[in-house]
Amino acid sequence: MVEVDPAVAARSLAQVNVARLRAPLDSREQQEFRGALALINMLAEEAPGFIWRHSSGFGHLTGENLLGDPLTTINLSVWESYQHLHDFTYRSRHASYLRRRGNWFTPLPWPTTALWWLPAGQTPSPADAVARLRHLRSYGPTPQAFTVRRRFTPSGHLERATSRGGPGAVPRG
Repeated sequence: MVEVDPAVAARSLAQVNVARLRAPLDSREQQEFRGALALINMLAEEAPGFIWRHSSGFGHLTGENLLGDPLTTINLSVWESYQHLHDFTYRSRHASYLRRRGNWFTPLPWPTTALWWLPAGQTPSPADAVARLRHLRSYGPTPQAFTVRRRFTPSGHLERATSRGGPGAVPRG
């Protein structure tokens, strides 16, 4: 039997992603996105493994104060595991909205998403989330901030690739 460090077992996965709107949120061009936000947030909150999300008046944080751009949005949430986040993002009804993100957002420099482990019961601040994303952009994937494609375990080890490339995998690149 393998012993599991209780400190490692009691971890949650935080994720932040940033996007830049094609037009101000209250514009006619963003009407479809505005209309979808409540449903997308409800889908997340009802998804297995969902723990918490930072909410604001329109469902995402503005990046104006933290990133200097009023068209940048910040999505910040906490999940029980990467598998739960992956299933919500790519295998639930959310995936259909993800495929249409080009309708609402302009491309940003990579990476736009950062993941990191935190003690269970804690929630990150928006400033911490942006700091994690900046760390990832400066140093690449590390246990402090990593990507969907190069993930670390709660104990800080790089996850091994699997032959199928599924949620436990670390795809090359």
